[in-house]
Amino acid sequence: MATQMSYLLVLLLPLLFLFFSTSFSSATPAGYNVVSFGAKPDGKTDSTEAFLAAWAGACGSVTSATIYVPPGSFLLKNAAFQGPCKNSRVSILIDGTLVAPADYRVIGDAGNWLFFQHVNGVSISGGVLDGQGTGLWACKNSGNNCPSGATSLGFSDSNNIVINGLTSLNSQMYHIVFNGCNNVKVQGVKVSASGNSPNTDGIHVQLSSSVTILNTKIATGDDCVSVGPGTNGLWIENVACGPGHGISIGSLGKNSEEPGVQNVTVKTATFTGTQNGLRIKSWGRPSNGFARNILFQDAVMQNVQNPIIIDQNYCPDNKGCPGQVSGVKISDVTYQDIHGTSATEVAVNFDCSSKNPCSRIKLQDVKLTYNNQPASASCSHADASANGVVQTGSCL
Repeated sequence: MATQMSYLLVLLLPLLFLFFSTSFSSATPAGYNVVSFGAKPDGKTDSTEAFLAAWAGACGSVTSATIYVPPGSFLLKNAAFQGPCKNSRVSILIDGTLVAPADYRVIGDAGNWLFFQHVNGVSISGGVLDGQGTGLWACKNSGNNCPSGATSLGFSDSNNIVINGLTSLNSQMYHIVFNGCNNVKVQGVKVSASGNSPNTDGIHVQLSSSVTILNTKIATGDDCVSVGPGTNGLWIENVACGPGHGISIGSLGKNSEEPGVQNVTVKTATFTGTQNGLRIKSWGRPSNGFARNILFQDAVMQNVQNPIIIDQNYCPDNKGCPGQVSGVKISDVTYQDIHGTSATEVAVNFDCSSKNPCSRIKLQDVKLTYNNQPASASCSHADASANGVVQTGSCL
């Protein structure tokens, strides 16, 4: 009997070893350290190809994979990280800083500095992106002929994206953009750029669904969060904004045929010294666009120029729209528990379309002051109602 048992063990042990080794290897993600591919953490050596090689390995892995960026400064030119990948989980862990070229012309016409397309299950954790955009800002502010600038981090046509604990500094143009994406979570992100930096939106979302932005601090020269056409299911919570142009839905209606924006919640937001607080804006020209089912809840304004504003006569430089009216239909917008101080006398301004008046606009418990007195409100073509304590001059 003992001999038979020994014989069975001899047969089974190799099979057990094969089973467990296969199980553990499939559960353990493959690791790709960018330094192993030639990246140099000196901030001077071009590490673009090394990062792309690490991406090729991780994306080509049949099991989940991790790309690791160790401490140090890594110089990168514009890089496109293309999918689809052979696995649905690529984690990028950054302990260092990725630095764009100091000469803004190197990536200024590239559209994006770091660009992910057709990817699924990519997460980025930690790290700093330094877009070194100050030179381009100075060029633009001087009125010279300049490149349009690159978005620091862009995702297009991608799903199941997570960005956690990332810092974006001094982007040339937008900091972070999601275009055509589904199921996105942004958490603990910090965005920082000068208050006079042009077109440096913090986070821009368009043509995307199920996007969540949590616990994020944004200081920039344009919109803290901008919401473009085709956004459905956006949740923004616990966001601090300032300096900047506030949280903006729009501009909408630039095109005559355009998908609308719907199901947006902005909750627990603080605006400090911003140009706007909660803004919806559309071009003053024909369009089939819309904005509906929007909730702004629990916001604090601190010396904000336009705490609550709907502007449907947006026409920069009076080009392409003078004498026209917006076709964008705005409806079912609720402002609830909005408190704080306005830097101007008119704290609530509903300047809606004469052709498509705003409908079902609700204010509840809105208390905004100007120079220690209740601020005033201005309404044009707006079907609005007030409930609870609304401490603004009434035009509702």
